[in-house]
Amino acid sequence: MNYNHPSFSLMFPVTLILLLLLPIQTLSATRPGFVYTRNRGRCTPQYWSSRREAWPRMIPQGSTVSKVFGSRAYERYRYDLTLLEATSRNDDGENVFARLVKESTAALINSYTRTGYPYSAWEVKTAMIQGLVSDEAAAIHAQRFYDANRACN
Repeated sequence: MNYNHPSFSLMFPVTLILLLLLPIQTLSATRPGFVYTRNRGRCTPQYWSSRREAWPRMIPQGSTVSKVFGSRAYERYRYDLTLLEATSRNDDGENVFARLVKESTAALINSYTRTGYPYSAWEVKTAMIQGLVSDEAAAIHAQRFYDANRACN
């Protein structure tokens, strides 16, 4: 091989540059075309309200909050509030009980569908009922479920 040949001296830098640029092209082909993308996660109330994934058979979307969480929930929320409606609520800004039912519902679904989720179904139901005692308790349990729902995938 003649390393002093003019075609080799031109071919080597061109090949080197192409090899260095190849990973950049490959990475850009796998990313979306947006500069900013919002990832809500696969465990949030918004995800479950979007119906992108089937809900577990133990708790269908049309189940009512009062049937799933018990009589205490019946006293606090509408008797016909469904789990799907609970996950899609948008009145949870200052209302700690609305936030509690929204995050608890997502947590319950996650407890059935996500391996490694930190709470069992029984723990979610118990914490939900404990949260209905006061504003402070509701805020504490809603925040715990909020954190767990966003940490999960």
